Amino acid sequence: MRSTKKSSERDCARGARKADPASDTRMTSAVALASCTLAGAAWAVRGRSSAVFGPSMWHGKAGRQSIALTFDDGPSPTTPQFLEALAEYRIRATFFQIGGNVLRHPDISRAVLKAGHEIGNHSHTHLNFALKPASAIENDFSRAQAAIAGVTGAHPTLVRAPYGVRWFGFRRMQAQLGLTGVMWSVIGLDWKLPAAAIADRVLSRVRDGGIVCLHDGRGTRETPDVAPALEAVRRIVPALIEAGYHFETVSQLLWPTT
Repeated sequence: MRSTKKSSERDCARGARKADPASDTRMTSAVALASCTLAGAAWAVRGRSSAVFGPSMWHGKAGRQSIALTFDDGPSPTTPQFLEALAEYRIRATFFQIGGNVLRHPDISRAVLKAGHEIGNHSHTHLNFALKPASAIENDFSRAQAAIAGVTGAHPTLVRAPYGVRWFGFRRMQAQLGLTGVMWSVIGLDWKLPAAAIADRVLSRVRDGGIVCLHDGRGTRETPDVAPALEAVRRIVPALIEAGYHFETVSQLLWPTT
């Protein structure tokens, strides 16, 4: 009987706390605080303007009708088709390349540079680096830097984290390798949208100084399907040229000389 009474008292106390407006307010505040904390952490890791884990740029100077097209995850067997499309319009872009893919397709990586485009560091293995040790981050990007330099003779000065995810160790890695972090103003979601939707998304969001993120590869896949992105480029570029924009590499966009 005594045990039953105590149990009932506990149940009543729980019920009273649920009915207590002050308790509800405290609970709501706690939930809101937790949500804000999670949102803040997500922004710190992947927010395009976040500098929590290292400085990063995501747009050029306002007032210049310039756009930087960027392509992640290459080189891949399809990259030469992107080069042909860009050559048709005589424009330059920036390719954030994966070190492992560079070693797999050295001739294609060199062709990107020979065509006048810029190459940035996109890691060696394309991992999601959240929660990874700082030493693993430093080692992976160092391997990519060495692979790109060894194959092309060019030493990247720009870096973009896979998935845009930065973590502890990125700031030191950037300083050690002399890399400027680059995010994007518009991402095409070209891994899941058809070409028309990719183009509409980019064209409706792009502004002066915009950095557009598309993909000429899919992580470290050997034969990625990037046909929608390629077709989107053929729609995006002439539309922006007609609107009065001109195209630059990321370095030209961020540090214009004229």
